[in-house]
Amino acid sequence: MATAKLKTTAILNGFGRTLGDNIIGLQALETAIHLGTDLGSPILYRLPGLSPVIEDLFKLADFAEIRDLPWAYSTRDTVFELGSSHERIIDIRDFALDKSFQRASMIDYFLGHLGLDPNLVPAGMKRNKWLSRRLTLTKPGLPDGFILICPTSGYDLRSMPKEIHEALLWQLEGHGPLVTQGSIPKGLEGRAISRPKENSLEDLCNLIAHARLVISTDTAMVHLADAVEVPCLAFFPTHDPTWRIRDYPLCTAVPLAGAEPLGLEFARTPDDWATARRAWSPVCKDLSWLTANALRTVA
Repeated sequence: MATAKLKTTAILNGFGRTLGDNIIGLQALETAIHLGTDLGSPILYRLPGLSPVIEDLFKLADFAEIRDLPWAYSTRDTVFELGSSHERIIDIRDFALDKSFQRASMIDYFLGHLGLDPNLVPAGMKRNKWLSRRLTLTKPGLPDGFILICPTSGYDLRSMPKEIHEALLWQLEGHGPLVTQGSIPKGLEGRAISRPKENSLEDLCNLIAHARLVISTDTAMVHLADAVEVPCLAFFPTHDPTWRIRDYPLCTAVPLAGAEPLGLEFARTPDDWATARRAWSPVCKDLSWLTANALRTVA
């Protein structure tokens, strides 16, 4: 008797080119598979040239086949000619430019496109458990109980201004070992450790998992902190925090964008840069609240 052909679903640009988006997208995909959506055997078509850390991430995604999406098919303007070999195509090319993505919970956006009603998915299944179950962690060569500061983001628009990063280091000095992915300001040499961004997912996860607290403006680091159950303080200069960390019980958000978050993924004009930088001023002009509130989380 002939064996039935396994249904395949092509997911185009699954799930973008940044670490954070891919962590969340893969969580959504594993959840969709677990809950029995009609995906059959999913095939993720990714644009080539991704960073080594993201390549490491996809090596752990044993629940989907990974293929390259040629640059000729990078936008929805080009019909996906390989579509005839798949029973279903989920096209999320250019999702970062979709206003419903810019102003929504990322996990809900991906779940919806994968065929689920996000409102019916338990909050616990929206956390990054797919990743945590696949990690083998070892201790990095750093002091015990360190605080990790991540001042740069995958999108420059969201990175901490230099003066904010330096003010954070000065405010936290004396409250335990400090490790930063930025540079050490004059006067703090030898009292903080500069740790450049890791070149592998394993090293990055080991770094985060052994921190006492992560302070970040890079949401990828926030998603990883959730995966390894480490408390996190996350700064959001351009987005409503509920769009990214609503389901993370150990993460405390510092919203900077005000009552009407911008939802910007990319700077379009110099005015966008100025607006993003201004967002830091009201909360970060005086950081004396930091030790009283953030460190209480891990006391």
